[in-house]
Amino acid sequence: MERKILIPRLDGSESKVAFGSAGELLAEFLPATARVIVIADANIDRCHAELLAPYEKIIIGQGESIKTLHTVEELVRELISREADRSTFLLGIGGGIVTDITGFVASIYMRGIRFGFVPTTLLAQVDASVGGKNGVNLDGFKNMVGCFNQPEFVICDSALLGSLPDREFRAGIAEMVKAAVIGDETLFELFENHSFDDFRKDTELLSQAIERAVRVKAAIVERDEREAGERRLLNLGHTIGHAIEKCSRKILHGEAVAAGMGVVARYAAERGVCSTECAERIITLLDNYGLPTSSPVDSHELQNAILRDKKRRGNLLALILPERVGKCRIEEVEICEKQS
Repeated sequence: MERKILIPRLDGSESKVAFGSAGELLAEFLPATARVIVIADANIDRCHAELLAPYEKIIIGQGESIKTLHTVEELVRELISREADRSTFLLGIGGGIVTDITGFVASIYMRGIRFGFVPTTLLAQVDASVGGKNGVNLDGFKNMVGCFNQPEFVICDSALLGSLPDREFRAGIAEMVKAAVIGDETLFELFENHSFDDFRKDTELLSQAIERAVRVKAAIVERDEREAGERRLLNLGHTIGHAIEKCSRKILHGEAVAAGMGVVARYAAERGVCSTECAERIITLLDNYGLPTSSPVDSHELQNAILRDKKRRGNLLALILPERVGKCRIEEVEICEKQS
């Protein structure tokens, strides 16, 4: 039985998120007569050569340093040189950087061409590739330039995750814990009742957790595709996390999100938004999976980075605070002036 989630798009069509073999599902989902061009990085080209083999490909660099407008410009020029037209289909195969860039390029090339994703990291499968946020960084600020445009499909194949280093796998778990805290206590309990090694070794358990996490995000995106209100819940841990990433190049995105969740869980307990037991439950789970729960960055430096968050409105900043595991709320808090 095919496992699939359909997310309505503003134009009346649907974005499909499917779970299973990437090779088999690509044969089903790719338009039969379209020219397909894959965007991937060198590591994906090496590790998943068989998956990429049937298609034309453009190989880009790796790491946050290439997630820029310069890379977008280079890709557009390459598509022009290859005479790609409006019937061309762009397929992003890789982690969140690849899918973010691919979605953005597809959205602006010739005012928009069709695209889809095969995410190859846990973080990309549960978060980055789903929901239609595409973009690049500018001057160190995360995703400052971009657009909302959902892919035609996302294929989540847990078999592609076997080669991930433990650290990257752990960072992906942070995003699944985030989804659980926002809207799925059963998923949270799944993590409480299993270990990191369980998820590394049991692909069916992992696939179950991935699907539950995606369903949390998909339900919210369906109700609020353009982040006018409820979708801001998906930023749990991200306001602090993005500021940490701005200040430190040594921390992975999922690690920064985990640290951000730890900070806001403590803050919510101090404010009486959630119980101390709830905050401790979240922090304990993150600790058990080897994830950080506090900021590694100097408080003044962190505050200055938060002040420049793209979601700031005047002197107000929206924080996502847990009320209990499985339910969060948006609370606007005043922020102080920049520290010298």
